[in-house]
Amino acid sequence: MSAPFDKVLVVDFETRWDRSDYTLSKLTTEQYIRDPRFKAFGLCFKWLDDEVESVAEWVAHDDIQAWVDSVDWSTTAVLAHNAQFDVAILSWVYGAKPAFIFDSLSMARALRGVEVGNSLAKLAETYGLPPKGDAVYSTNGMVGLPYEVEQELAEYCRHDVYLCEQIFKNLMHEVEGGFPVKELKLIDMTLKMFCNPVLELDKEMLSEAIEEEKEKREALLAKIGIEETALASNDKFANVLLELGVTPPKKVSKTTGKEAYAFAKNDALFQALLNSDNEDVALLCEARLKVKSTLERTRAQRFVDIAQRGTLPVPLNYYGAHTGRWSASKGSGLNLQNLKRGSFLRKAIQAPQGFSLVVCDLSQIEPRVLAHLADYEALLSIFASGKDAYSAFGAQMFGIPDLSKETHPTLRQSAKSALLGCGYGMGWASFAAQLLTGFLGAPPTMYDKAFAKQLGVTGWYVGAFAEWNRNLERMYEIPHICTDAELLVHCVSAKKIIDIYRSKAQPVVAFWDMCNELIGASLAKGKSHTYKCLTFEKERIVLPNGLSLRYPALMGKADDKGRVQWFYGEDEKKLYGGKLVENIVQAVARCVMTDGMLRIQKRYPCVLTVHDEVVALVPDAEVEEAEAWVHAQMVKEPSYLKGIPLDAESSFAKRYGDAK
Repeated sequence: MSAPFDKVLVVDFETRWDRSDYTLSKLTTEQYIRDPRFKAFGLCFKWLDDEVESVAEWVAHDDIQAWVDSVDWSTTAVLAHNAQFDVAILSWVYGAKPAFIFDSLSMARALRGVEVGNSLAKLAETYGLPPKGDAVYSTNGMVGLPYEVEQELAEYCRHDVYLCEQIFKNLMHEVEGGFPVKELKLIDMTLKMFCNPVLELDKEMLSEAIEEEKEKREALLAKIGIEETALASNDKFANVLLELGVTPPKKVSKTTGKEAYAFAKNDALFQALLNSDNEDVALLCEARLKVKSTLERTRAQRFVDIAQRGTLPVPLNYYGAHTGRWSASKGSGLNLQNLKRGSFLRKAIQAPQGFSLVVCDLSQIEPRVLAHLADYEALLSIFASGKDAYSAFGAQMFGIPDLSKETHPTLRQSAKSALLGCGYGMGWASFAAQLLTGFLGAPPTMYDKAFAKQLGVTGWYVGAFAEWNRNLERMYEIPHICTDAELLVHCVSAKKIIDIYRSKAQPVVAFWDMCNELIGASLAKGKSHTYKCLTFEKERIVLPNGLSLRYPALMGKADDKGRVQWFYGEDEKKLYGGKLVENIVQAVARCVMTDGMLRIQKRYPCVLTVHDEVVALVPDAEVEEAEAWVHAQMVKEPSYLKGIPLDAESSFAKRYGDAK
């Protein structure tokens, strides 16, 4: 690649720790490094060289700053294993900002998967390298090091640097043509979001919001006249419900197989109580949620704590999911991927003075990619028209030309649910159950007779559904407090929507079938097959970015009817056509997203990414022009998806929450 550096340093820090209260198992990386107790005992470094094998040098604590100051970081890249830790130390403690960051841990996740061990020790074993060392002396609780302890620690550190370098070389050559340059740039971008943080947190707003939430919670408790402890305990809450004449809802726990109270926010039975016509019951359940839902309070306090220490390091794992999506860094205590839209937490994230945030979110990227891969021309035409995709798709699904959000709101919502959720083979039972708790973030929905009639459900259709015992068994497995007759109408309506979707989306169904066949022919038996931008091979699918979706240890097992069912991985995850399509679409959509991010990064730093959304930092003076330019980069047609109609929503503001 056209490198923004001319040399690479392999680096590893050894730092102070205390088993009692100062370790990375008890603190986040941000807390640990910014803690007043932080001390680097030393570091080892060596220059990356493909030809000359040299031994890493040890730099003791007192000499680190002088060594850092001697390096021209504007032309120097850094390589480390878990570079988020080592480069954050370089940046936050010693003021060094490398021109580029390589991370063997991130590379290993992309090539080996996120579910296998990618520690230095495990990778050393995988590549036949000498095992990671074991220190004889423990530095637990030490502030200063005796000579013999420091010498041993230095040798231990040298060996880690050696292993990191050798693992990096193996990873670089594991992919034909080398590890993809684009992906190396994404690793660098991701790590700089954390190591060179620029986003600020409004401490005053956060503190006020915490206090306001506390007052609302206390006011609600006062209104219903119940102590907080009575709502925090499942048994006590159940007793309060009984006193109101309500039978506490129960369910069978998926983990234990035992009966348990259905008091979780996503339990359909609890949702029914929360939306009950009985105001006392509804208020009680609302209070229960406020008492039990500590997540937002905890996050707000964590934001306040970070704000007191400095700017917001964005803790993301490059290739944190099987399909290549980012995930929250393990142990970060902060998941910026699921901040609620409109929440004060989003609004508390702001650009530094003189800058604004341009936020751009790809619209319906997965349905668009699916339509392109499946050659679903009717849906592609809807997207290309620029009209409301959900209304247009609903008009097509239900045969109502003038369908819109205003004229047929429930049908439009059903079309939206189908477009976003039914493209991967979801069955009616799962769809019906999710509707009751709120499908894909929508309000809880229960279909009634009037809606069933609007869908075209006939008496014959209901009878055919009820004649099959397995349908009734699955129906009764859905948690509910309505009558059986009402549940039947709801489930029949859900099945009708699934049936309509599949009848209209025949190209998608054919794509499921094709992928199901390729599981056996290519992923299992190894027959190479290229389809559009994908190449199916033994236990993997090569993607447009040069990386692969992997299905290790794939095996087929006959079910009780003699049909082959496919499983992969140590935990034997099930694989079938619809699931494979879901993986493919999400992985290709990720390629589209990251291509746009890399184009943006050339002009403006990307400081955050959430799902299909990128946040860029731009000077105030050029923000309007920048928004249009960022939008254009995100919707640019990829060479591997010729003709796909992309779209995005973009805006800008000083605060992240105001731009979304």
